[in-house]
Amino acid sequence: MARASPILLICLVLGTSFATYNLVTMIIHYGSSENVATDDGGGLFFDPIIEMPEHVKNRKTSKVLFHVALTATDAPYNKWQCRIMYYWYKKQRGLPGSEMGGFTRILHSGKADNLMDEIPTAVVDPLPAGLDRGYIVLNRPWAFVQWLEKAKIEEEYILMAEPDHVFVRPLPNLAFGEHPAAFPFFYIKPNENEKIVRKFYPEENGPVTNIDPIGNSPVIIRKDLISKIAPTWMNVSLKMKQDPETDKAFGWVLEMYAYAVASALHGVRHILRKDFMLQPPWDLETHNKFIIHYTYGCDYNLKGELTYGKIGEWRFDKRSHLQGPPPKNLPLPPPGVPESVVTLVKMVNEASANLPNWDTL
Repeated sequence: MARASPILLICLVLGTSFATYNLVTMIIHYGSSENVATDDGGGLFFDPIIEMPEHVKNRKTSKVLFHVALTATDAPYNKWQCRIMYYWYKKQRGLPGSEMGGFTRILHSGKADNLMDEIPTAVVDPLPAGLDRGYIVLNRPWAFVQWLEKAKIEEEYILMAEPDHVFVRPLPNLAFGEHPAAFPFFYIKPNENEKIVRKFYPEENGPVTNIDPIGNSPVIIRKDLISKIAPTWMNVSLKMKQDPETDKAFGWVLEMYAYAVASALHGVRHILRKDFMLQPPWDLETHNKFIIHYTYGCDYNLKGELTYGKIGEWRFDKRSHLQGPPPKNLPLPPPGVPESVVTLVKMVNEASANLPNWDTL
């Protein structure tokens, strides 16, 4: 089936029934595997590799590079995060174990900004005015649709990343063939939201367990697969936002559910990797992890005790810096604060000390 144009896809979302939407956006159903493995902590991991002969498992004869792609706005809050993210990408890319290839900031503000010369950037359009209903994350799938239509990407795989990611060590390609690698989020629970999920993933598509507990980021995925998933992801996101019950239930993680559902509609199952990412202050150390995701505020008293939900005597929270970058040389946390938080602050400080025009750009 020929791929519909992005403009047509938006028209379909706005003007057709869900049955027609299913017909247009479901391109191929690949089928799925039911193989499940257990990690040391008892967590469940989808593991397609156990189907392969023993001598082939995890065998790599050469590097398989992936392209790093992150979506962003031109807001000051996004800019300083992108600068830190790109700084650490450049430092980790050339180290042993890395399979990082090229890098693109997908800027969905519709116009160039003052980071174009510092960070490789592709400018794409935002959604039509009002369509995101104040939920700016809805621009992410639309940005990927546009970028994938026109980008010439040398690498076979793509890492979908976000501005508040910091590469804490060189990242290898965790994907395997047609099975992308993703981080499992504890709060993405398709099973517990089956009534809502079934509005977008009908019973004829299979059990709700086909939907992985993930968002689109971080995900390492073959570019031909994300090219097929992205239009569906965009359409499902918009449909979910237009449905009051779904919008209320999923809130700020709505677009994450939309990616998980869109992947399942195409029969794509992900290898779930808990080591892909850590999230301070809940994850206490960076050992054997690849990405720090600093989405949560880190608040502590001077005894090194966590005071989450209450502003601490010491704190680092990205939301404290909406209008511009954090100052250089942030004070380190008091003794007793977990290594993950200490490492994060040290990495922010190193980037801010070495990036030009930090306080003024």
